[in-house]
Amino acid sequence: MARRGGYPGGMMPGNMQSLMKQAQKMQKQVEDATRALEEATYTANAGGGAVSVTVSGKKEVTEVKIDPEVVDPEDVEMLQDLIMAATNEALRQMEEDSQAKMSKATGGFAGNLPF
Repeated sequence: MARRGGYPGGMMPGNMQSLMKQAQKMQKQVEDATRALEEATYTANAGGGAVSVTVSGKKEVTEVKIDPEVVDPEDVEMLQDLIMAATNEALRQMEEDSQAKMSKATGGFAGNLPF
């Protein structure tokens, strides 16, 4: 029985080298984007600036600022809501930036993987 020639997967060695170089480049871009995200901070306000929350790219709250005028012992729930709103907005900003940077680093490839 005659055996077919060729390379496994139908790729030529030059194409495989090119693919490996592209993969290495993408890996470096992802590493750079990850490092930049970890160093970034995101700040959001609530209550017209009465509460300000800063989070890091590592999803850690790094700072909370509260205007003393919004501290009302009779209405602690409002202050809690403002802190929660500012924190969630800062985390949303961080996540949006993270997705944008990773998409740029991978050329949108990572979002199209079947697994």
